[in-house]
Amino acid sequence: MAQQFDLLGNSAPEAPLADRLRPRTLDEFSGQQQLLGDTSTLRSAIEKQQLHSMVFWGPPGTGKTTLARVLANQCEAEFISLSAVLAGVKDIRAAVEESQHAYASENKRTVLFVDEVHRFNKAQQDAFLPHIEDGTFYFVGATTENPSFALNNALLSRLRLYVLKRLSSEDIQAILRRGLGGDDRGLPNTFADDKVIAALADAADGDARRSLVLLELAHDVAVPDADGRRDITDEIVKEVTRDSLRHFDKGGDIFYEQISALHKSVRGSDPDAALYWFCRMIDGGCDPHYIARRVVRMASEDIGNADPRGLQIALDSWSTFERLGSPEGELALAQAVIYLACAAKSNAAYTAYKEAMDFVRQSGNAEVPVHLRNAPTTMMKSLGYGEEYQYDHDAAEGVASSQQYFPDELSRKVFYRPVDRGLEIQIAEKLERLRKLRQDG
Repeated sequence: MAQQFDLLGNSAPEAPLADRLRPRTLDEFSGQQQLLGDTSTLRSAIEKQQLHSMVFWGPPGTGKTTLARVLANQCEAEFISLSAVLAGVKDIRAAVEESQHAYASENKRTVLFVDEVHRFNKAQQDAFLPHIEDGTFYFVGATTENPSFALNNALLSRLRLYVLKRLSSEDIQAILRRGLGGDDRGLPNTFADDKVIAALADAADGDARRSLVLLELAHDVAVPDADGRRDITDEIVKEVTRDSLRHFDKGGDIFYEQISALHKSVRGSDPDAALYWFCRMIDGGCDPHYIARRVVRMASEDIGNADPRGLQIALDSWSTFERLGSPEGELALAQAVIYLACAAKSNAAYTAYKEAMDFVRQSGNAEVPVHLRNAPTTMMKSLGYGEEYQYDHDAAEGVASSQQYFPDELSRKVFYRPVDRGLEIQIAEKLERLRKLRQDG
C-alpha cells in the first residue's frame, strides 16, 4: 500500500526527520521575517485567505516548498504539487482538470505548486497562462534561479515575486532544537549542547533541510547508553560534517554572485576581500580552472598596461596549478589574486578595445592605404604598393611622424587613453610626445 501524506506532506513516523518536522503553520515557520513579519504583505494575505499567484526565489532549504504548503493549508485550499524536473504538459493538463473538479464539486480553490519551475521550457511555462488568468488555480512557483532569466516574461508578469534569504545560524539552531525533542515529531531522548548545535548549524550553511539531515545522521552515529540516551558530541559532528561542502551552485546565481564579488574585490584593490571570496569558491567546490580563467581576464581588463606583469603572473599561476593540481596549486592562484588586487589598475586597454571594435563595425571595410601594403611581386610594385612607405627606424625618435596608418578615408582616432597609474604614466608621456611630433610633421 502506498504511503499516505496529508496536505502538508507530513508522512509516517519513519519518514526522514526533515519531513516529520516540516512546519504546519506560519508560527512554526523559522526565518524569512522580511516576508512573514507581523506587518508583511504576504502574511496578511495568508491570514486573510487572499490568495494570489506568486513565485518564491531563494537558495535550497530556505522553506519555499514548506511555505507553499502552509499557504494552502491556512487558506483551506487544495494543494497540487508538480516537479518541473519530472513533469510535462500532460501533468499540467491533469492538474488543471483536478483544480476544475475541486472547484466544481466542493467550491474549493487550488494552489498549484511547481518546484524547480525554471526547468520548464517556454512552451511548458506558457501552458499555465490561461489558467492563471481565469482563476483555475493559484500558481506558486519555486526556483533557485533568478526569475528574470529563468522565467519568460509572460509568466513572470502574472506572478508576484517573493525573495527568500538563506537562514541565519540562529534560525537553524532553533530548527535543530525542535529536532532534539522540542517537537513531538523530533528525535526522542537525544541531546546536544549549545556548542554542538552551533557547529551543526554552521555546517548546514543556511539550509534547514541540510541541518536536519546532519542532525539525524549524528543521532544514528551516537551510541545509546543503558537508558537509551544518545549524546551528540563534538567528535560526532566532525565525523558527519567531514566531507560537507558549503553551498556553491555551479552555474547558478550563487556561482555568479561569488565570482562577481571576487572580480570586484580585485578591481577595488582589496586583497583581503579578494582572498576571502577566492577561498569561499574553493571551499564550495568551484573548479579552480574556472577561477584561473577569470583571473587572467582580470589581469587584462582591470590591470592592463598599468602593470603588464599581472597578466604573466596570472598565466603562470594557471600553469602552476595545472602542474601541481589541487590543493597545492591553489596557492599559486591565491598568490595571483593577491598580486592583482595590489597592482596598479587600468581599464584603458579594455575600453580601447571595445571602442575600436564599435568603430570598426560602424565604419565599414575601408581599404588599406597603398603605402602600407607589401609589394612582393612586380605587378604589385607597378601599382605603387609600399612605394611611399617611410621606414620608421630611419626616422627621428624611430617614428615617421608624417605617416598615416589609418585608412585614407578615415580621420585619425584615439581609442587608447592611458591612466595616470603604474606603467601607463610613462606610456601616456610617450604617446603625448609622439602626437606632438605628428602634429609638427
